[in-house]
Amino acid sequence: MNRELQTVNSLKIAFIMYQGNMYSGGQGVYLHYITRELVKLGHDVHVISGRPYPQLADGVVHHKLHTYTLWAFLDGRDEHAYDAAPQAFLHPWNFYEFASTRVSLGSLFFSFSVRAYQKLAQIEREYGPFDLVHDNQTLGYGILAMKKLMGKPVVASLHHPLAIDKANNLREAKTLARRISREIWFPGRMQSIVANGIDMIFTGSRNSAQSVSASMDIPLEHIRQTPYGVDHEIMHPLPDAARVPGTILFVGDSEDRNKGAKFLIEACARLQHDTDFRLLFKDKKEKDMTVVPPLVWKHGLQRFVEYIPRLSTDELVRLYNSAQIVVSPSLYEGFGLPAAEAMACGAAVIATTAGAFPEFIEDGRTGILVPPGDPDALAAAIRTLLADPDRCVRMGAAASEHIRTNFTWERTAKITLDLYGEVLAKQRHASASVRGV
Repeated sequence: MNRELQTVNSLKIAFIMYQGNMYSGGQGVYLHYITRELVKLGHDVHVISGRPYPQLADGVVHHKLHTYTLWAFLDGRDEHAYDAAPQAFLHPWNFYEFASTRVSLGSLFFSFSVRAYQKLAQIEREYGPFDLVHDNQTLGYGILAMKKLMGKPVVASLHHPLAIDKANNLREAKTLARRISREIWFPGRMQSIVANGIDMIFTGSRNSAQSVSASMDIPLEHIRQTPYGVDHEIMHPLPDAARVPGTILFVGDSEDRNKGAKFLIEACARLQHDTDFRLLFKDKKEKDMTVVPPLVWKHGLQRFVEYIPRLSTDELVRLYNSAQIVVSPSLYEGFGLPAAEAMACGAAVIATTAGAFPEFIEDGRTGILVPPGDPDALAAAIRTLLADPDRCVRMGAAASEHIRTNFTWERTAKITLDLYGEVLAKQRHASASVRGV
């Protein structure tokens, strides 16, 4: 029945994304590719999103949601300046949204989800009813209203539980004021309540499913895995590229404590007196970074470190193809897309045993795994690979073949469609039971 749904029936699917730009994080990358593949498979896909707006493939219908969050204002001052009257900010709801989203991520999820609920009702009047709603990481009360008040089948992708981010932030908080601000920032019980009230939760790995279940009090049977993919038309070895000896590459948001940039700096501090290397941070402009530069100065690593701000996709692929080693020192990863992309490009990768890395990196063959938060083990692994370029080449080739064979977005979309079919079948069964059929 599910396979028939995939190949015969065209579903009308509404994706909900509070901010969808691919530079906003992995959820933006996921949104781009899963919607693209669903359209390729013949489905009618719509996206309701706020700023920063996503990059969407041809055929995906985009409904831009005007919000008054601080982040939307910073990303789109022109929209607020020319398309909205200044007094609109004084409306009680708009003022609450603008003021509260500066200090609370939970407020961002809540306020966006309520606006998305209203938007969905509006566009259904124009486009007709949707078969299913797919929320991407929001899990605000407006998402639950789509299920309870509109009667829609609703699923949600949860790429990693914010409870883990909160725990790591509280662990590093040095003052009472910092602890209070972190308590306010994270969304509390709202996401758990919404997740348990909708039809199904998707995660990208078995480890992520277990973490989501344990930290958010969601039964494991309510969670399904939809392993993510890599765009192999873009992320692949370049025949004209050459690995630059001694280059170590970090790709990600170093401001996120979960990404473990601190431990990479500490590892490199152990290498600086006997190893020749160049550490590249593909992140933000140096002036916009608060975690890495002070640590670089503390350990005297200024001459070893280079900061590379935003790149085009082609430039990023070339960077993956030029590094001798790509390091993902995360304390937790729901999947670990930069590591998978680097592997697809034939790079030798060092990651940690945290999160989902062991599910797609075979230690010693397609990469090296070290314990999270252990700069000594990380330094030893870096030193070993820098001293053996031939091993890096062999490891990178094995990694590229493994990712190309097992991790594609087409596969992700087909697994997702099977799960849609499961949800819709349960909905039909429940409706028939109510009617007494």
